[in-house]
Amino acid sequence: MSDGATNRYDAIIVGAGHNGLVNACYLARAGLKVIVLERNPYVGGAAVSRSLHEGFTYSNCSYVCSLLRTEIMRELELPTYGLQIIPYEGGCTLMRDGGHLAVYNNHDAMRREIARHSRHDAEAYDRYMRDMLRHCRFIRPLLLREPPDPTSFRARDLRELLFLGRHFNRLGEARMYDTLRFFTMSCADMLEEYFDSEIVKAHLSGSSIIGTGLGPRSPGSAYVLLHHYMGNVDGAVGAWGFARGGMGAITQALAASLRARGGVVRVSAPVAQILVRGSRTRGVVLEDGEQISAPVVVSNLDVKRTFLETVAAEHLPAEFLDQVRRFKIRGSSGKLNIALDGLPHFPAIPQGSPATRGDMHVTDTLEMVERAYDDWKEGRWSRAPYVDMLIPTQIDPTMAPDGKHYMSIFVQYCPYRLADGEWTAQKRKQFGDTVIDAIARHSPDFKDLILHAEIRTPHDIEREVGLTEGNIFQGELTFDQLLFNRPLPGYAQYRAPVRGLYLCGSSTHPGGGVMGAPGANSAAAILRDVGRLQ
Repeated sequence: MSDGATNRYDAIIVGAGHNGLVNACYLARAGLKVIVLERNPYVGGAAVSRSLHEGFTYSNCSYVCSLLRTEIMRELELPTYGLQIIPYEGGCTLMRDGGHLAVYNNHDAMRREIARHSRHDAEAYDRYMRDMLRHCRFIRPLLLREPPDPTSFRARDLRELLFLGRHFNRLGEARMYDTLRFFTMSCADMLEEYFDSEIVKAHLSGSSIIGTGLGPRSPGSAYVLLHHYMGNVDGAVGAWGFARGGMGAITQALAASLRARGGVVRVSAPVAQILVRGSRTRGVVLEDGEQISAPVVVSNLDVKRTFLETVAAEHLPAEFLDQVRRFKIRGSSGKLNIALDGLPHFPAIPQGSPATRGDMHVTDTLEMVERAYDDWKEGRWSRAPYVDMLIPTQIDPTMAPDGKHYMSIFVQYCPYRLADGEWTAQKRKQFGDTVIDAIARHSPDFKDLILHAEIRTPHDIEREVGLTEGNIFQGELTFDQLLFNRPLPGYAQYRAPVRGLYLCGSSTHPGGGVMGAPGANSAAAILRDVGRLQ
């Protein structure tokens, strides 16, 4: 059933993921009559909180918050609608020999911890953080700007190119070379310029592979690491935190903000086709045959799902479709959500340490991470996987009954296509067992505490969430797919070849993660165009 009494709107947004909701909020605040259509019976896309075991709330896909732009949170008044982000209190990487590297928010404490493993690396850590912050300061002003078209002579594109040139020039000659080099190098090569200790390098390399079909020695993986440093929590750059009540709290707050401005959200309303007549968008057709009209249609689906499945091919240039087919979206991640009867014990971590109150990992060398990637390239899940596990109920007890705990486990690597045939229930369980066994090597009581486990492969994520191959970024974050090349050269400004059709998902600049920038940027583009589309 519809919240509204009409089938005509100023704008239709396809998909109630966070970017779709951000886009809709900005359009509604500008006075447009907006409807968001979501195929699932709940809003949120990959940023959802779901109860799949009695009394427990899972962030069953996206699981942590940092990248959400503070400008968007402020402008859409999300804290007013219940959003609260709680910072991590620590973290660690566990070692096979029984040791560990703890992670602390305090810079001096972190230096002392690194010094336990290498005095040289403790000194290098200052230089590393200084350089990462410098790279962040260069990139962050570009996140909420529409990329320029370098082949255009339109005034706006020339202004944006001039802004980009001046912004780059301020780095100075030496830093210019360093920045260009950074974008193309591997994370391993970059880290080896700073650190000697394997555990330090292994710990820091994790952010370079999460959600992507790259290994730490793959060119371009250094930027993926930087991408995860772009956010902040309570003003701490690069910090991460939990959304109280799970990641669905973000999209619920966005939906509430939208409704407060008169926007409509319909769930269980799958879009079968985007209507095009006379080379312009006219609306959408739902799977049940209902038509909804609007001069503007905004797709929060990834670029492949939008143009290869939702728009009829005869409305799109053949060369454009070829580019879409070549766009890299590779499934490489799995996810486990586990209900626990109590808090697992990790003998390597001192009692009372905050090291378990953030993300914990079990790969302790770069070589171990790279070998996990090799398994993925061969079409099998990693035998010794990289895991990013968290127990958010230590900080947010609302997600589990008293005395119980919830563990979120993000896994690299897990292939979308297996070399030995299709995914089956048995193979899914075997994948889950591999991950659980990897954790149990560091926690002797972990298996005995498991009450329920949800195991999700890239195939499951695609089927349930609608992300092609289960790719959480809606496309690889490699240099050939960034800025004015994202998603495609000539189409990086959120506009499709069809008049009135726009993209707002993570396939567009500046890319993936629960950031909201693609949704906000595309809304700005639409509002500049809207007078010409009437």
